[in-house]
Amino acid sequence: MGQVITIGLDIAKNVFQVHGIDCSGEPVVRRQLKRGRVLAFFGKLTPCLVGMEACATSHYWAREIEKLGHDVRMMPPRYVKPYLKRNKNDAADAEAICEAVQRPTMRFVPIKSPVQQSVLMLHRTRQLFVQQRTTLINAIRAHMAEFGIVAGVGRNGVEALLRIVAEGEDERIPSAARECLMALATQLELVKRQILEADRRVLAWHRSSKLSKRLEAIPGVGPLIATALVASIPDPHAFRSGRDMSAWIGLVPKQNSTGGKERLGNISKAGNRYLRKLLVVGALSVIRRAKILGYTKHPWLVRLMERRSTMIAAIAFANKIARMAWAMMARNETYRTPLAQPA
Repeated sequence: MGQVITIGLDIAKNVFQVHGIDCSGEPVVRRQLKRGRVLAFFGKLTPCLVGMEACATSHYWAREIEKLGHDVRMMPPRYVKPYLKRNKNDAADAEAICEAVQRPTMRFVPIKSPVQQSVLMLHRTRQLFVQQRTTLINAIRAHMAEFGIVAGVGRNGVEALLRIVAEGEDERIPSAARECLMALATQLELVKRQILEADRRVLAWHRSSKLSKRLEAIPGVGPLIATALVASIPDPHAFRSGRDMSAWIGLVPKQNSTGGKERLGNISKAGNRYLRKLLVVGALSVIRRAKILGYTKHPWLVRLMERRSTMIAAIAFANKIARMAWAMMARNETYRTPLAQPA
């Protein structure tokens, strides 16, 4: 049996599949491993190339296997799929991973540190709380509308409904319904406090990161976006340019070009959905402020808004924010403010 030089590892919750080949490309290892035996197996091997898909728990396993001296490379699952032959199973997946990791043009995913994963977990937790807040508000509005009690949109409308529930003087609400509404109101207050606590923790991490504080100078970028960028992009040099990073976020047009004719469609919406949403919201805030003040420091944005809708202009500006962020991260630069132009 030849020496293993490349391994494809298909990770799962409990049962892992290994596919290893030698220098001639012949399979020498095909076996399943229980979760507790994975590190022991790689500890007995001579250092080799290990490929795996970037999915749940992959960053943890990549860090642990790297400590054993192996060269670990992670790939997006969609880039591995073309190398899958016929039926899908664990053995075929591991073989496809082993084949894909050897390709010279393959794009790899940088391994995140525990600190970066912790910041992203904080962002995801905050996002979950925000979704729960929206769900609770919608539930309170819908339940009270069933008794003919409605309020205006926005925060003030919700507060008016909560006051009606707390006072308990409106005879249109039966006692059983009021108890349910009080429970929802209590849960809503708890979720609001949790969102504020998450914001405080994000701000604290932002102030401790020099890179995050530099990114905050970009228009439309605050502590939330800056920390998300720093935590989501461990190595900006993994992208050849700012456009590549913008494409990874999903802010560039889809292409369907052939025969020398370029056909560009809507944005691809591929990649990191959370970052894309944050950047678009940040861009919208810049546009809204420019309309209120009557001027902006981005003349190209003024010309774009003259012929395109606000949302298209926001997506274009979000694209530009992503490119500026890449330049600052990759070249260790600070933001240079352009001259103001009439809006």
